[in-house]
Amino acid sequence: MLEITIADLSNPSHAEALVFLLNEYAKDEMGGKAPLSEFAKQNLVPALQKRPGAHVILAFVENQPVGLTICLEGFSTFACKPLLNIHDIVVLAAYRGRGISKQLLSKAEEIALRLGCCKLTLEVLEGNTVAQAAYQACGFAGYELDPKNGKALFWQKKL
Repeated sequence: MLEITIADLSNPSHAEALVFLLNEYAKDEMGGKAPLSEFAKQNLVPALQKRPGAHVILAFVENQPVGLTICLEGFSTFACKPLLNIHDIVVLAAYRGRGISKQLLSKAEEIALRLGCCKLTLEVLEGNTVAQAAYQACGFAGYELDPKNGKALFWQKKL
């Protein structure tokens, strides 16, 4: 039986599930193929607990953690409303193809609506066509203001 729940990071089982699932994602090809650092493993839960705009959603099958979504609140200046960025979404390989990601996304949407957000955002690798198909099935699309200017690109500068 699948259970989707908003995590309580003061609950040790939820905190452990978060670190376990994010570490599994980090080791996956689409997560970079390297486990989380010991620093991240030790400090992720306390750091997220300090961020009032952080929302963690967990998926359990028969009380075993199988999926995770970490969402962070942002702000749309054009809409002058909050937005919710789906920063991480994870489903363990053995549980993919069961619609778990869609249920995690649905719960994120519920949170966004409750917060009065104007949109949900996320990033996805070009080569992750399976995830792209799931996101498109849930109504996500590339971001553009005017088609003649093209779609937005996600860039980074490591510090």
